[in-house]
Amino acid sequence: MATKAKGSNPKLFFLHLLSILALYVSAGALITVLFQLINIYIPDTLNSFYDGAYHKSALRSAISFLIVMFPVYIGTLFTLDSIYKKEKETRDLAIRKWLVYFTMFVGVATILFTLVSVFNTFLDGEMTLRFALKVLSVLFVAGSTIGYYFYDLKRFKS
Repeated sequence: MATKAKGSNPKLFFLHLLSILALYVSAGALITVLFQLINIYIPDTLNSFYDGAYHKSALRSAISFLIVMFPVYIGTLFTLDSIYKKEKETRDLAIRKWLVYFTMFVGVATILFTLVSVFNTFLDGEMTLRFALKVLSVLFVAGSTIGYYFYDLKRFKS
């Protein structure tokens, strides 16, 4: 019982929440970067409503988020991993398991809802190459996230 109390402290709770928040923001920013690069380099000639300035502004914002949040995510992962190596029981904390499974759920939901959105855009007349690249972008980001956490869960299973 003392082991469980030792592992469940506010520091670990904060680190897990910060890690997940940084992951969500980073993943969203990466998808935005990829989408805006697609929009800039493969413009939709049928829809001239949005000019390059809008896409470049969105790209700058997304890159700013990535520059700040992705290192925070990596830093919290390294910090948590060093804590896991010192105190093995911390890997079994409920907050960690809940957040990891919730993240995997969010990844799957993101894939599904983004695919619905992209298909809707495609059916509305979006160019086929843009459509395919956006689908691949979402599948790559969400699939990588799900894959990493699935690997992480299996890596230390006894």
